[in-house]
Amino acid sequence: MSLRRTKIIATIGPASESPTTLRELLLAGVNIVRINMSHGTKERHKQVIDNVRKLAAELKLAIAILIDLQGPKIRIAKFIDGSVHLQAGDEIVIDPTCPDDMGDNKRVGVDYKTLASDLQPGDQLLLDDGRILFEVTKIEDMAIVCQVKLGGTLSDNKGLNRVGGGLSAAALTDKDKQDIKFAAENEAEYVAVSFPRAAEDISYARDLLQAAGSKAGIIAKIERVEAVEDLISIIDAADAVMVARGDLGVELGFAELPAVQKRIIENCRLLNKAVITATQMMESMLTNTIPTRAEVTDVANAVLEGSDAVMLSAETASGQYPVQVVAAMAEVCLAAERQSLRGLVQSQTMEREFNRVDEAIAMAAIYISDHLDVSAIVALTESGLTPLLLSRACAEIPIYGVTSNKLARGKMALYRGVYPIDFDIRDFERWEVIRAVITELAAHNILQQGERVIITRGDLMGASVSANSLKIVTVDTA
Repeated sequence: MSLRRTKIIATIGPASESPTTLRELLLAGVNIVRINMSHGTKERHKQVIDNVRKLAAELKLAIAILIDLQGPKIRIAKFIDGSVHLQAGDEIVIDPTCPDDMGDNKRVGVDYKTLASDLQPGDQLLLDDGRILFEVTKIEDMAIVCQVKLGGTLSDNKGLNRVGGGLSAAALTDKDKQDIKFAAENEAEYVAVSFPRAAEDISYARDLLQAAGSKAGIIAKIERVEAVEDLISIIDAADAVMVARGDLGVELGFAELPAVQKRIIENCRLLNKAVITATQMMESMLTNTIPTRAEVTDVANAVLEGSDAVMLSAETASGQYPVQVVAAMAEVCLAAERQSLRGLVQSQTMEREFNRVDEAIAMAAIYISDHLDVSAIVALTESGLTPLLLSRACAEIPIYGVTSNKLARGKMALYRGVYPIDFDIRDFERWEVIRAVITELAAHNILQQGERVIITRGDLMGASVSANSLKIVTVDTA
């Protein structure tokens, strides 16, 4: 059976949080479980995390936990009747002094109390992912008087964006800071920062995470115009990036989104960072047993562009067919991966000059695998960095990241084409390590006798030292 290189992230919610469904999701192909801190309670989230870890151990799968922070998502408050119907030409006031559950078709509250200070007449506001459009006509103290340009039914707590971005809400709220502590306490492998505007937001989140005792990887969600403008700095500051197409598409305009997605993915790969494509990938499967042809093409294009992972949100959190949608996504990924990306990789990486020894070792391994009959690359690693570097070149053979470091194995669960292996090389003398690793992989039918493999490692085994050596061995003579 072919190994799928692109990883799948599934959001867990009411439709998928039972142990039975979680087990089916993991068996269907989920690599990373996303906990969305915008919904649910910490008690329920902890129960999900505990169940996932128990199931992963039972099934002998490397499954990572991603804690996705809510961030400063600006939302209107609630309506007396739960929703209102607005028509083009209607006037409505967004008023932070309006009681949170007393909105009507004339006035509604908002959770961002200083919103008016970021706006001026003529600004356009998109609500409910762009389904409703307001134009600001005047500002009266902190109240924002708007004319409805595109009407429809507007319900409680819908998100609000300004066309073109520019809202100044801080990336990390008080709730986010508490949720960072929750992530540390539960040893999450990744924390996603929502709505960062600049690299400083990522650095601040890392400081808070480290102060809480965690070395989890930080994922920067690109969903603001300002983040696109500061893209390279944000990629540098983060461990991975998510193309969060919902709010990003609202702020940019949907027509601009495909080109920006492609640019984000290309820059992440060039800068040796993992990248996730997310939002509405198979949304029709909320209520249907198969995806649309357009969704299939969308997922396949994300794979062909070089995404490390593709993500499911409501499809698995609240949809009717969470297991089927994971299986469908896995099938599409496998089909797309049959198309070679070697030309793209050679132009992007093989002609570059390297400043790091471990990056040069990784690229040498990829070059050799292209020109010699090699079945796999085995990276002995403590941090998971060398497997990440290897994965940037879209290797067409498996990359096995061998480590006893639990956090490193979790982080590698995100990297395209990398398969984490739990093995403690510190139990062996340096001269017997390679034979021991090969014997272990062969015992689990990962490698077969007679196969040729590439081994990368550093000088000091079991320490966080960059890979600086490469060896080619044959399984039966290791």
